[in-house]
Amino acid sequence: MDAEIAYLKLKNIALQEFPDVVVSASILRGPLNVAKSLRLFFIDNSFLEIWLTDKKYSYHWQRADGKIYRHDNAPHKKHKHIKTFPKHFHYGSENNVKESKIADNPEIAIRDFMNFVRENL
Repeated sequence: MDAEIAYLKLKNIALQEFPDVVVSASILRGPLNVAKSLRLFFIDNSFLEIWLTDKKYSYHWQRADGKIYRHDNAPHKKHKHIKTFPKHFHYGSENNVKESKIADNPEIAIRDFMNFVRENL
């Protein structure tokens, strides 16, 4: 997967399909100007950061009140009891972990997560 292309696609989806909640979007870069994540800024000053690799992902929404909502597939052993392991959803905090039904396809996943954001702003 070419990270630059993937993040550009997701950035365009967010800006074009969710203009009522997305204020701006930036591709964050690491060494050698390589795309490392996508950050979306919302109308309430919160943000969503998306990290994608060939095998792992994270959709992390950080609220101004300190609450976090994150779908990821990091195989933390302490979450083995979750039916969708290694996929899991941190709902409001690091310790409140639930099943994650988010799609593996990033273009579907961002739409699902952005709808969750829209409903909870």
